Amino acid sequence: MRQLLLCLACLLCGALAAVVADVWWIGEEADGPPVSGDGSLATIETMKAPIIHIAAGDADAAPILLPEDRKATPDEQVNIAVYEATNRSVVNINTETLQADSFFRLEVPSEGAGSGSVLNKQGHILTNYHVVEGARRIEVTLYDGRTYEAELVGVDPPTDIAVLKIDAPPETLEPVTLGDAVNLRVGQRVFAIGNPFGLERTFTTGVISSLNRELPNPRRRTLKSMIQIDAAINPGNSGGPLLDSQGRVIGMNTAIASKTGQNTGVGFALPATTIARIVPQLIQRGRVVRPDAGIARVYQTERGLLIARLTPGGPAERAGLRGPRVERVRKGPFVYERIDRAAADLIVAVDGVPTLEAEDFLSAIESRQPNDRITIHVIRDGRETKIPLVLGTDGG
Repeated sequence: MRQLLLCLACLLCGALAAVVADVWWIGEEADGPPVSGDGSLATIETMKAPIIHIAAGDADAAPILLPEDRKATPDEQVNIAVYEATNRSVVNINTETLQADSFFRLEVPSEGAGSGSVLNKQGHILTNYHVVEGARRIEVTLYDGRTYEAELVGVDPPTDIAVLKIDAPPETLEPVTLGDAVNLRVGQRVFAIGNPFGLERTFTTGVISSLNRELPNPRRRTLKSMIQIDAAINPGNSGGPLLDSQGRVIGMNTAIASKTGQNTGVGFALPATTIARIVPQLIQRGRVVRPDAGIARVYQTERGLLIARLTPGGPAERAGLRGPRVERVRKGPFVYERIDRAAADLIVAVDGVPTLEAEDFLSAIESRQPNDRITIHVIRDGRETKIPLVLGTDGG
């Protein structure tokens, strides 16, 4: 397998931000493709709307006239209608961060830019976490050119989602309409609006190239269920909306696969289902409350996940799950700890669904809610045992 240069860089105007994919940083080489699918080799670059009632073939729709009174084609009518109904919901985000200058040992200001969508009349703005990560100042510019200083309401690094808030007059805010990303199909037409290279509210079109892609997220977890598109997105598009032909947001443009840092026709968007699950919690409490099984660490084996450490007093320990046995052995004046990992439970499934990898187990837990009751299947003393467990809350 060829060596790959793996990086996950923000689609921020004018700069690539070094981030980690697993333990791979920009400039390091590692084996294996950065995305699931056909195994193609690529570098990963992190890079509204009232419902529209006009669609291709709609005989009752009023014709849209172009210059010289030329009637727009059905495809052009859809493009024009989507853009005219949604472009005012897209904002330009500019940030100022401090970056270390190793030569002078100083922190120097650095600017970045990205895109976002207006969520409601209260001034909440949706964008990617990597667009505002580490920013000491954030400014949001609306379609009318007015700029407002933004407050960071909440972030969720595992899903690369952030919510900002601006104090703008409600009448100047045009909220998006969140669509459904459950029933998407490969080949479905999509539209992207953003601010690539600072060119505000740029409109591009394409199709869904694939679904359920996975991307490495350096901040914690793998980004799952990503929408792959061929609509052109470039540095500055991060955080902008991905729209369907009815002008509904079905995703948030987040990353591109490229060897040059520019668009190569392989882009990725966070699905609207993830946005709908995360954003209300960020607005309400500034963070996401996730369920917790109380298993702090596991060893991944070919047969399953061997429990390496339980959270003291956590759900797993209360349920009776077993970690390694620790014995204290005295040799003269010294006391040693001997760890018997063979005594630990081997997790093989959650509610009957196999979880042979740590990512499978985490996904199974996070698909539930705190206080949900689940059954963890373990191999103990050579036999499969089912352990009922009531999920707790992470950090609480």
